[in-house]
Amino acid sequence: MPKKYLSSKLIKFIIVSAICFLLVFWNPKRIFDPVRILFLEIAYPFQKSFYMLGRSVDEIFSFLGSIGEMKGDNERLIRENDSLVSEVVSLQEAKKENEILREQLKLAPRDKFDLEPCFVIGQDPQGLGSWLMIGKGSSDGIRTGMPVIVSNGILVGKVDEVGPDSSKVRLLTDSESAVNVNDLETSARGLIKGTYGLGLIMDMVAQADALNEGDTVITSGLGGEVPKGLLVGRIQEIKASPDKLFQQAIVMPRIRYQKLDLVFAIKNQ
Repeated sequence: MPKKYLSSKLIKFIIVSAICFLLVFWNPKRIFDPVRILFLEIAYPFQKSFYMLGRSVDEIFSFLGSIGEMKGDNERLIRENDSLVSEVVSLQEAKKENEILREQLKLAPRDKFDLEPCFVIGQDPQGLGSWLMIGKGSSDGIRTGMPVIVSNGILVGKVDEVGPDSSKVRLLTDSESAVNVNDLETSARGLIKGTYGLGLIMDMVAQADALNEGDTVITSGLGGEVPKGLLVGRIQEIKASPDKLFQQAIVMPRIRYQKLDLVFAIKNQ
């Protein structure tokens, strides 16, 4: 019985409180203005605290959102920066290639030959100086057997394999390379051969022919594939062949094949 009595009183209290709240909130004819003012005075600190708390929470979420946006912006800027760096590198490389091409074209014997400039795009990974790859192929008129020179008319090798957009050049230092040459000063004839990337040997020189250390070795033009007068190197040492039937000369190349950036294929003599 007491529990029912308490429940009944609690219900009545809640109903009365609700009616009073509604009357104060509705405030007919402004009768409850003093009560409203008192209520607002009491509620003001709590209202202010809740307002400030709400603003803080909103600022936190805004800050977290801005972090996400900043991360996205940073990633986008990094991608754009990488793209710009790549473009700058490409432009610098193109500028460098153009400068090399202009400089080498000044020295190239264009009045004697139909030359196709070719940038070196690869070399013998074993470092033996046996071959190199050029960035021109059959689509550019490159054919097997074409002589390959550097700008000042120095022979470096011959085209050995041809693809649509690139070709392989067998260098003079390759063991399977052989080109007819002669001594510029004495006209002694022989064959320039490679020694497994270690250097050049002028072989098959008749014992009666004169060779001198320091003489210049040039192509003789025999055989027709390689034109006459291309520079090969300078005689460093003279010795007899293993069978003692001929003379041999160790020839120092005029260039370092590992340092080549640009070469020229002779398309027509």
